[in-house]
Amino acid sequence: MIDLVVLITAAFLAGGLNAIAGGGSFLTFPALVFTGVAPIAANATSAVAVFPGYASGALGFLSELRRFDRRVLIRLLGLSVLGGVSGSLLLLVTPATVFNWVVPWLLLFATILFLLGGRINSWIEARGRAESNSWLPTLLVSIYGGYFNGGLGIVLLALFSAQGMRDLNLMNGLKNLLSFLLSAASVVTFTLAGIVHWYEAGFMMVAATIGGYFGARVARRLPVAMIKAIVVLVGLVMTTVFFARSLA
Repeated sequence: MIDLVVLITAAFLAGGLNAIAGGGSFLTFPALVFTGVAPIAANATSAVAVFPGYASGALGFLSELRRFDRRVLIRLLGLSVLGGVSGSLLLLVTPATVFNWVVPWLLLFATILFLLGGRINSWIEARGRAESNSWLPTLLVSIYGGYFNGGLGIVLLALFSAQGMRDLNLMNGLKNLLSFLLSAASVVTFTLAGIVHWYEAGFMMVAATIGGYFGARVARRLPVAMIKAIVVLVGLVMTTVFFARSLA
C-alpha cells in the first residue's frame, strides 16, 4: 500500500512537472526502482505512466498550438513517432549495465543545453540559421525520448530554444504534444515486448494525467525566469542522482 501511495504521488507530481518544465520521469523512474521494479522495466513502465499526462498538458496550450504553422507541426509529429519507435527498439537491445551508465551523461548534456539555450539562440540568429522545422535534431531528440523518457522535456525545450523559438507557452505546448506522440509509439513497442508493469502503470497514468492538466494551468501564471529555473534545477538534481546510481 505504501508503495502504491509513493507511485501515485510521484506520477501526479511528474504530470505537473512535465506540463511546466519537463523532467517528470525523474520522479516516476526512481519511484518505480525504489518499489522494486528492474531499471529497464521501470523505464518502460515510467514511459507508460506519464504519456497520457502529456496529452492533458498539451490541451492546456491549445490556443498556442492552433496558431503554429500546420505544415511544420505535421512534420514534427511524424518525426516524433518515428523517433519514438526507433528509440524504444534501441532500449530493448541495450544491456542493463550500459543503460545505467549512459543515462546520467544524457541528462547532464540536456541540462547544460537548456541552460545555454539563450546564448545558442543568439549565436544561431546572428548567422541567420534558426530553423524551427529542421528534421534531423527533432528526430534525434525523439529517439532519445523513445530510449529514455527522463529529461525529454528538457531536451525538447533546449531544441526549441536553439531553433529560435521564444514563446515559452508555445514551446511547452509543442513539448507536450511531441512527447505524447513519441511516448505513445514507444509504449506500443514496450507493450509488445512484455516489459511493462501494468498494475503500477494503471494507477500512475491516472495520477499523471490529472497532474498534467493542473500543471499546464499553473505554467501560465509563472514568470518565464521561474520556469527556466525549475527546468535547470530538476535537471541538475536528477543528473546527480543518476550519476550516484551508476557509481553505486
